[in-house]
Amino acid sequence: MEKIILFSKIFSDKNRLDIFALILRDKQVCVCEICDTLNLSQPLVSRHLKQMREAGILQSSQEGKWVVYSLGEDIEPALKCWIKEIAKHTSGLPKLVACSKL
Repeated sequence: MEKIILFSKIFSDKNRLDIFALILRDKQVCVCEICDTLNLSQPLVSRHLKQMREAGILQSSQEGKWVVYSLGEDIEPALKCWIKEIAKHTSGLPKLVACSKL
C-alpha cells in the first residue's frame, strides 16, 4: 500500500508526469533534453528527477558530464499499471529536442 501512495504522490504533478512520459517514450534522456523539450527550468527538472529516482521509478547513469535518465530496471508491480496508462499519452508530447552530448 505504501508504494501505491508514493506513486500517487509522484504522479500527482503534471510536470513529473510529462517528464516520466518523455523518458518512457524515448527510453534515455538527459536533463537538458527534458528542459528543452518541455520548456522547464533545469532546477525544477532536476528536483522532479531526484524524487522519481529516490522512489525507485527512474535510474540514472553518468555519460561524460551528462546524467542520463531511464526507467528503473526492477519495475515495481504496482508501477506497471501507471506505466500502461501513461504510455497511452506519450504521443501528445512534443518531439524530443536532442542535446549534443559530444
